[in-house]
Amino acid sequence: MGLPEGVTLSMVAAVLIPVGIVTVLLRALPFSFLRLLKDSPVVQFLGATMPVGVMTVLVVYTMSSISRDPDIPHGLAAALIAAGITLALHAWKRRAGLSILTGTAIYMLLINLVL
Repeated sequence: MGLPEGVTLSMVAAVLIPVGIVTVLLRALPFSFLRLLKDSPVVQFLGATMPVGVMTVLVVYTMSSISRDPDIPHGLAAALIAAGITLALHAWKRRAGLSILTGTAIYMLLINLVL
């Protein structure tokens, strides 16, 4: 079956099944606590500030990687175009997820296909 010598299918299952169960539980656990914390001031604060934090991290990462990458000669232009479109879209729609995804997609298209 393509397994290394001395490794049986039951050995592989003995490792993969508990790892799979723990992974699913760790991913589902926060959602079960969400109902309990829905009215928490901490969760409300994070809900208000996280989109801005994500956008800030993306902008800082993009701008800091431009100056260090000589393979992308027009990186600054692509970053400024994508940032401008992201700002305009966010001012128009006020949806952080849409703004972040659109800005990231436009930046990647400009870097890889256009500029």
